[in-house]
Amino acid sequence: MEIITQYGTTFIILAVVFGLYMTWGIGANDVANAMGTSVGSGAITVMQAIIIAAIFEFAGAFLAGGHVTKTIRKGIIDPAPITDNPELLIYGMLASLLAAGIWLMIASTKGWPVSTTHSIIGAVVGFTMAGIGVDAVNWGKITQIAASWVISPALGGLIAFLLMLSIRRLILNTENPFDSAKRWGPAYVFLVGFIISLVTLFKGLKHLKLELSVGMSFVAATVIGILVAGIGWALIRRITIDAGADRKFHFASVEKVFTPMMLFTACAMAFAHGSNDVANGIGPLAAVVSIVKSGGEVAQTSALPLWILVMGGIGIIIGLATMGYRVMQTIGTKITELTPSRAFCATLAAAATVVLASRTGLPVSTTHIAVGGVIGVGLARGVGAIDLRVIGGIVISWVVTLPAGGILAAFFFFTLKGMFG
Repeated sequence: MEIITQYGTTFIILAVVFGLYMTWGIGANDVANAMGTSVGSGAITVMQAIIIAAIFEFAGAFLAGGHVTKTIRKGIIDPAPITDNPELLIYGMLASLLAAGIWLMIASTKGWPVSTTHSIIGAVVGFTMAGIGVDAVNWGKITQIAASWVISPALGGLIAFLLMLSIRRLILNTENPFDSAKRWGPAYVFLVGFIISLVTLFKGLKHLKLELSVGMSFVAATVIGILVAGIGWALIRRITIDAGADRKFHFASVEKVFTPMMLFTACAMAFAHGSNDVANGIGPLAAVVSIVKSGGEVAQTSALPLWILVMGGIGIIIGLATMGYRVMQTIGTKITELTPSRAFCATLAAAATVVLASRTGLPVSTTHIAVGGVIGVGLARGVGAIDLRVIGGIVISWVVTLPAGGILAAFFFFTLKGMFG
């Protein structure tokens, strides 16, 4: 307790610096993955991706980011063994932020699309095992989270696959695909607005003291969906057939219809990502602030200050703007050839899966889900449409991330313990 009283301000300053570093890494790596489908399909430019992310990542973190943060902060570690030594949790959370931040910086520099969720959870488990004991890890929760890493990309891939089949049946395989695209386009845009707003309203706004009944949530989501569909309809109706482009590629004009639709899915994916992955950077930070402010009490629950959510959103945006372009290419161009219609399916499926996961409190990996979505639309054209070597390399980078985060965190934990202990 004396250490916390003596160094409390220092701990908070370090937590803010390391938290910003970690969220910068999230922006550079995970947000780049989230926006990669939109950029890779040619629907939006890198600069447009940065602007969209700046607005909607921040909105997702601020409006719906609080729910997952609790899982990262207190679901993984049993605080009982360190009730008398709360400074150990502070060292551990600081070590986790620094370890995950460094690993993400290395990966982003190399252009590897790794999981920030893997990075921080691996780091938290690593410091806990090394500094507190194996029994202090909530292995039941870890098993649940690990299962979500398998289930979520499969779910994202399945939704993307089904969406792609529906677009084929309703649009691409009709007598006049261009007219069919303009007719059905607003309906798909409605789905974007409805799904994202519905799941957010269900569970995502408790920390803003806004709670609606199930019926009211459906009504509000339907209204939002209709409004978004109306904007989509206004954009889609301006598009005309490009006969020259159609001679080179039969569906060129149809893909032009999907280009403005991709703006909506890009916004939805950025919102979904902000709501889920901001927790990776601010969960440990929130834990440090909570312990210092309470004078050393390791509380099971604590309020999440809004300034921490704001800071997390800012860090993510800076990361994408400065380093995101390196990772964006991998998911957008190397797994399978993406057109706006394929990217629309992959991104909508990924956004829906991420938001569903964030509302249930499971810190799933956006990277896994985004890759699952891209594989899903690739499989709709057959296995030959996917570059299995690229997927193999991505999976290897995922496997390396957990132990890398854990080893680095254990090292930094003992370093901090030696400095302040």
